[in-house]
Amino acid sequence: MLSRANDPIAAIATAPGRGAVGIVRVSGRSVQPVIDAVCGRALKPREATYLPFRGADGRAIDQGLALHFPAPHSYTGEDVLELQAHGGPVVLQLLLARCLQAGAGIGLRLAEPGEFTQRAFLNDKIDLAQAEAIADLIDASTEAAARSASRSLAGEFSQEIHQLRDALIHLRMLVEATLDFPEEEIDFLRQGDAQGQLERLQSALAGVMQRARQGALLREGIQVVIAGQPNAGKSSLLNALAGAELAIVTPIPGTTRDVVRQTIQIEGVPVHVIDTAGLRESDDPVEKIGIARAWAQIAAADAVLFLHDLTRAELHDYREADEQLLRTLRAHAPAAVPVLQLWNKADAAVPPPGSGNAHGELRLSARTGEGLEVLRRRLLELAGWQSAPEGVYIARERHLQALRRVDAHLMEAAGQLAGRTPALDLMAEELRLAQNALNEITGEFTADDLLGVIFSSFCIGK
Repeated sequence: MLSRANDPIAAIATAPGRGAVGIVRVSGRSVQPVIDAVCGRALKPREATYLPFRGADGRAIDQGLALHFPAPHSYTGEDVLELQAHGGPVVLQLLLARCLQAGAGIGLRLAEPGEFTQRAFLNDKIDLAQAEAIADLIDASTEAAARSASRSLAGEFSQEIHQLRDALIHLRMLVEATLDFPEEEIDFLRQGDAQGQLERLQSALAGVMQRARQGALLREGIQVVIAGQPNAGKSSLLNALAGAELAIVTPIPGTTRDVVRQTIQIEGVPVHVIDTAGLRESDDPVEKIGIARAWAQIAAADAVLFLHDLTRAELHDYREADEQLLRTLRAHAPAAVPVLQLWNKADAAVPPPGSGNAHGELRLSARTGEGLEVLRRRLLELAGWQSAPEGVYIARERHLQALRRVDAHLMEAAGQLAGRTPALDLMAEELRLAQNALNEITGEFTADDLLGVIFSSFCIGK
């Protein structure tokens, strides 16, 4: 994409399908040839003009609003033309084709995914974290995620990163001044309170990391797999959590043959609940495929809900099978993935001795809803979610990885400073690496291949 960054581009900027309004967007160093050909008249900057959009033969393709945003006062920082027409797919395709035809002389081409936003980034209209927030705002699956993405788009996350960077630069200057002027009698580090600056920087970083982790939860959510023996009530639990009859529920063992997914919200956090086939030995080839898929989902889960059936808990064979299955499940699931044991059908049976909440297990009834609220709170605890403060902003895994590197470099710098004879050259290098990691978040130090990956995930027209 970067190799063709100077080409004028055009695309349909609204979602595919029929709608009341559709938008064709054009951006480049100059879009005047397209304005002249399609609109047939001059447009006042940033003022909507109602007019017919003309085809090559002079006949109207449609009538709508045309807006011209001269550079640099536009979304991309270039000249931008937006044509708002009726939202029929055929109309918009005709209008896009006409724009490409009219702009052939200036090299106008179809935009690639995310290319309008990439140009906004390259032209310093937004930084990289804000660019990612645009995609996150579009893709937000909960209100809390949308609000957090909006805060990131407004620059709140970037501002905190810049504050950390400024404090880090100030500390670097202090350390490097001491290295550059070792003969000076003034102890730069002690006078400048290098130790205090580093501690305050680490404390501020911890706050940013905590808010970023919460934001990553809002963006990604958590994947929760419901597992257990056949007829433990897994599908009923999925339906109860979702508040809809999504999975078929019957008393026949092995009813669920495939993976059933549903995303629910708990305090704004997306929770992707996955109902799986009952885990058991089976000769049915279709059920065996479902069981294999269940184990695959368990291996990739963020948390597993292991369902016991209270109505069968007193049966020796059932308890033995449950215990064996639980051991196998713990062996399949990654060590860091929590397995939460649930005792279902509390409305139909009394708990066996030693069950209930004695070992952190939860009694519930998927049929009546008993215990579901406790389960929801427990899922949030397992995910590490705290009551959403207004300061949470959306974040991505790459942001968290960069912040973890910053934290590691600062810890190394603190270790160098705490030595009997501080190794200031090594400390200065750790601080430099920490600053580079911060710069990666906002795009001030970012490889071109990373930009390609990030913007290719956007929709065309954005």
